[in-house]
Amino acid sequence: MAGAQIPAPTRDGMPTLAPILEKVTPAVVNIAVLQRSPEEQNPLLRDPFFRRFFGGPGQAEPQIAAGSGVIVDAKNGYVMTNAHVVKDAREVLVTLKDNRRLPAKLVGADPGTDIAVVKVDPKNLVDVKLGDSDAMQVGDFVIAIGNPFGLGQTATSGIVSALGRSGLSMEGYEHFIQTDASINPGNSGGPLVNLRGEVIGINTAIVATGQGIGFAIPANMVKRVTAQLIDRGRVQRGWIGVALQPMSAELAQALGLPDTKGAIVARVYPDSPAAAAGLAQNDVIVGFDGTTVDDYHQLQRLSSEAEVGRKVKLDLVRKREKKTVELKVAEAPDTGPSGDTATRPPKRDRER
Repeated sequence: MAGAQIPAPTRDGMPTLAPILEKVTPAVVNIAVLQRSPEEQNPLLRDPFFRRFFGGPGQAEPQIAAGSGVIVDAKNGYVMTNAHVVKDAREVLVTLKDNRRLPAKLVGADPGTDIAVVKVDPKNLVDVKLGDSDAMQVGDFVIAIGNPFGLGQTATSGIVSALGRSGLSMEGYEHFIQTDASINPGNSGGPLVNLRGEVIGINTAIVATGQGIGFAIPANMVKRVTAQLIDRGRVQRGWIGVALQPMSAELAQALGLPDTKGAIVARVYPDSPAAAAGLAQNDVIVGFDGTTVDDYHQLQRLSSEAEVGRKVKLDLVRKREKKTVELKVAEAPDTGPSGDTATRPPKRDRER
């Protein structure tokens, strides 16, 4: 499905996106990886067509065209991409638009948000500005740039189709920008750009059975995560110590709630901030430090982004009565969202 036609600057009386792309594309890169084991090769290599061009295990050219990235700090050589693009990579190679090929070092990766940062030699690089994703609205025009199917740098256009998408999986901190700008395998890690030439998202996922449904990580989330990855090589997340259950119309009625907003506490973990604050099973959290909680995905994100050691107020509904409690945010015992979802208990044995 083709993306929407974008109103654009004109050249010789004809509309064109060329000035925007001329500004942004020098900062967009191709990322190839050599993975740790043949069993974890890029799935593109299962296709005979791609094996013909990129080779397979044991062939002369072991590099695999895995995805895309964008230079966000030319002075220091920082390149942003998806965590799944560089997962289990033994070697990372970045190819610039001018065909320079630079070895890259992994600075840090955060599977929870699917964001990673690699570093290359900062000589003669061009970067691009990260914009304000919170300012985007449904209907705003956007451009997706990347390396789909290993074909080389490609730009597609469309609009912001939806904001704040979540529920794609139970494994991440989701708050996606949805777009109908064509995103295909190989676009992962490439930028979603507004008409000012600012990166407002990092392309990360598609609906395999759908057309015109792609997802990007919002730039504001990217800023927070990359700053921590560059500073300490990992992301420090807040944790309140509850497992959450999604709300439904039936549960809302049974609990005496006027609507389905909020998140149900399915379990309170021992020795957690929630336990110290007196939270209990079946409490419904409807507010987090002044922000209305729409669903458990939002609460998971709000708690993870809260500063460790900060005191926050939770608005609850308990047995049809409203209540406010205060707790001190702790550091999440796991790099993923497991401490705040109902999928599994927190893992405390991961090496930090």
